[in-house]
Amino acid sequence: MKIGILCAGDDELAPFLPEIEGCTIQEKAMLKFYEGKLAGVQIVALYSGVCKVNAAIAAQILIETFHVDAVINSGTAGAISPELDILDTVISTKAAYHDVEPTILTEFHPWMDSEFFHADEKLIELSKAAVRRLGLPHRVVWGTMVTGEAFIEDSGRQAIRDRYAPLSVDMETAAIAHVCFAYSIPFLAIRSITDTAAHSGQENFEKNCLNASKIAKDISVALLGELRKTADIDF
Repeated sequence: MKIGILCAGDDELAPFLPEIEGCTIQEKAMLKFYEGKLAGVQIVALYSGVCKVNAAIAAQILIETFHVDAVINSGTAGAISPELDILDTVISTKAAYHDVEPTILTEFHPWMDSEFFHADEKLIELSKAAVRRLGLPHRVVWGTMVTGEAFIEDSGRQAIRDRYAPLSVDMETAAIAHVCFAYSIPFLAIRSITDTAAHSGQENFEKNCLNASKIAKDISVALLGELRKTADIDF
């Protein structure tokens, strides 16, 4: 079993790197891939760079070149739900683009039943066991994530909430899920909150990014530990 860990930014990847055992580095498509063991599981980790296309390139290389069996997207996000606070964590049950016309996905390739990319049910259940084991001081919730490359203004926030009922927003998750869907590869996103509607902007992101990234890392590593217990898992 080999798991891909895909982060958007270098700060989101950084907490993983000291914990990778026997780490080797390969470069492809201007990206660095860190391969080794984490929590007893063979992994390949990297940061893709921000935005949908960068994330999709990284996901495809993880699948095509490194032959990962599943992809975990670990990192940070902004809150859409008013119930979320900074350093809470959202784990995906499904993801969608908030800036893509749904019929592009349902009436053309990849001919989806809906505009939502669903996370892997087994990974969701294992993530719940991982979170219970960690006993984190901040809240963890499971639900919908949305992805888009436009910064959400206050005037557009309610429309996105009405349409998707999402918990969080970022610029990569749905793109990674999209690639995994096309390859029938299990996917899960773990994103900790850096900013909210009440505490928004680049300053809050930068202030909270490292702590949020460490929380997402801790949950991701705990999930790997749960996967190791079920090494014969059939995705």
